[in-house]
Amino acid sequence: MQSNKATNLPPVATEYNGVDRNAFLFGFNPQAELWNGRLAMIGFAAYLLWDLAGFSVLRNVLYLIK
Repeated sequence: MQSNKATNLPPVATEYNGVDRNAFLFGFNPQAELWNGRLAMIGFAAYLLWDLAGFSVLRNVLYLIK
């Protein structure tokens, strides 16, 4: 039976250090930069949802500046 090239899964993408890009590794490595960006996006989205719900820390601080 022949395999279809379109249905074959690609190999795991690796960084230049030869480790899986999505591996959660501690220390200064390429994977840390990916996880830092992902967690920052989650935090930013969480703050936007919190702000839309009416619990804005930034808005309260700006009212104190007046």
